[in-house]
Amino acid sequence: MIHLINIFLQTQPSVSTSAERYLLIYMIVVLLIVTTLVVIFFIVFQKRKNKLLLDKIRQQQAFDEEIAQTQTEIQEETLKHVGRELHDNVGQLLAFASMQINMLTSQVHDDLKEKVTDTSKVIKESLQEVRALSKSLNTDVILNAGFEESIQNELNRLKRLKLMEVELISEGEKDVFKNNKDAIILFRIIQEFMSNSVKYSKAKHLNISLNYSEEMLIIQAKDDGIGFDMETVKNGAGLINMKSRAELIESKFSLTSKPNEGVQLQIEYPILKRAIND
Repeated sequence: MIHLINIFLQTQPSVSTSAERYLLIYMIVVLLIVTTLVVIFFIVFQKRKNKLLLDKIRQQQAFDEEIAQTQTEIQEETLKHVGRELHDNVGQLLAFASMQINMLTSQVHDDLKEKVTDTSKVIKESLQEVRALSKSLNTDVILNAGFEESIQNELNRLKRLKLMEVELISEGEKDVFKNNKDAIILFRIIQEFMSNSVKYSKAKHLNISLNYSEEMLIIQAKDDGIGFDMETVKNGAGLINMKSRAELIESKFSLTSKPNEGVQLQIEYPILKRAIND
């Protein structure tokens, strides 16, 4: 631009040096003003664009959280309904069958008494397991029992079924949940891990540790099963379900495994942060 101004001045009739200087200054000022306006317009436009993008991202996150929350509530209601059905219907049928078998015991021949007694024992054990399962599915029962007690009850159920050896280790202050929904969500994640261990891992041992501090609850669960390749299950429904539940309560979720090296779960639940938010 300055070069063009100089050419322009050289082609004009002779003028004073002072006039040339003023004209040059004027053109430079105009150029600076135009440049400044362009820069300001670009900055304002970019800020506006970024704000719109951030708003869109926040709206999408809020929408995703609402969907996940709704799905979780629907799942809880379904589990509660199944738990009640097991307790009220299946449980009653098994109780009636057990009573009928006990009545028949005194009426059968001696050579059949042992078989009838064994059948009665199986029915009683089945009734006990149905009731235990119904409790683990019913949200109200879990809330009454408490987070840690519910985990222990679930482990005891696995132990009674002789599916694997189990252990629960707890350290620190236990009464940390200001929001009961958080406790339910954490329990469901651990319950999902236990269920997968039973169905797929062929594990002999399952260990769960709960480490409470003032700011954080660190949950670790590990089995010694056959493990799996993380790449093959990263989009599995169970894994996605556990991760989405953890995100709902602002918890860090990690699941690691290798073939023949078992599976390890770690959840970091922010006690202090969730208490402040509530």
